[in-house]
Amino acid sequence: MPKHVGFTLNSDTPYGGMVLDLRDGPLVIELPAGPLLGAALDINQRWIMDMGLPGPDAGKGGKHLLLPPGYDGTPPEGYYIGRATSYRVIAGLRAIPAEGDVKGAVERLKTIKVQPLDLPADWVAPVWYDQTPEPQNQTPTGWEATLKFWETLHKVIDSEPPLADSRTHYGDLAELGIVKGQPFAPDDRLKAILERAASMGSAQMRVEALADRRPDRVVWKDRHWEWAALRFENGTFDTKDYRDTSALDKWFYQAIASSPAMFRRDPAAGSLYWLGLKDKDGSYLDGGKTYKLTVPLPVPDRLFWSVTVYDAETRSQIQTTQDMAALRSLFELKDVSGETVDLYFGPEQPPGGDGRWIKTIPAKGWFVYFRIYGPQAPAFDGSWKPGDFEEVRH
Repeated sequence: MPKHVGFTLNSDTPYGGMVLDLRDGPLVIELPAGPLLGAALDINQRWIMDMGLPGPDAGKGGKHLLLPPGYDGTPPEGYYIGRATSYRVIAGLRAIPAEGDVKGAVERLKTIKVQPLDLPADWVAPVWYDQTPEPQNQTPTGWEATLKFWETLHKVIDSEPPLADSRTHYGDLAELGIVKGQPFAPDDRLKAILERAASMGSAQMRVEALADRRPDRVVWKDRHWEWAALRFENGTFDTKDYRDTSALDKWFYQAIASSPAMFRRDPAAGSLYWLGLKDKDGSYLDGGKTYKLTVPLPVPDRLFWSVTVYDAETRSQIQTTQDMAALRSLFELKDVSGETVDLYFGPEQPPGGDGRWIKTIPAKGWFVYFRIYGPQAPAFDGSWKPGDFEEVRH
């Protein structure tokens, strides 16, 4: 829902989020069979394992075992194994609402079980809590350009094991007084430097994410659509010879979490995320203007597709009096037919836009994600592609 603030969250499927801690030992996430999909990541935003349809259980259900850093025991048989580089872990599962049945999808999420591998005698199973009616903010936008960014970074470094491949980064941070096991107490001079650095760093990442110039960002040469995630299908943004930190920055400034399944450009599995920032003339999308997006039908999906509008400042679903940020094949667009469908975006509903319009905010920039779940071959070979955004002048 738009009132749930989080980096490029979507309204396509209900989410089930789990914030876990492995300090007391391994934890088990048990999934039932059915249309569930998701992943587990540690606090470093590093992928641990996929679960559900894109995972090793392939939607047939199973027990997924999360092992803490340094675990040297022998895992028992009958589990899918994931090893974390931090104690704190986030697991996110989504339930596909078959035929638009959101209530049934939410109930399916509630059948997921979480418990320690070594079950204590006094164990009480956790209860799912429905946050749907409540506003929430999962983002650091309030302090990502302030001193609190560095203070939060220190807390994470102080409470988690160091990453083996990041020793040089820890060395740079040590020069700033951010060291595991030591207090972080910058003087006024250093505070001013760090505040400016946080602001500049946030601005730089905004440029990398939303004003990228890399040639490989473009999906089709005759369109302005970009890859939301540049092509690294291993979930770690590693090439053969190096880690693509620019691509990593681009993704994580826009989004939360990554996994190989999210980036798999394969007709047999995975999903596609296309980033729409500009109109057909190459100008950034403007909340005060009205645009039309023509989508050829049928869209080559095996599951569903959607177009979601995000506020360029918060990177979260746009919040307007319409209380709506997405047009989805499972809901608003389930009955569309013909050779194409026109979708509209602008501050006022245009003629013919009933049920196919998302309200935008004048004087604010916005962008979209075009998502295809279960993409088919035409989405990859260029024989199918959406149009560019075209300004509608009344």
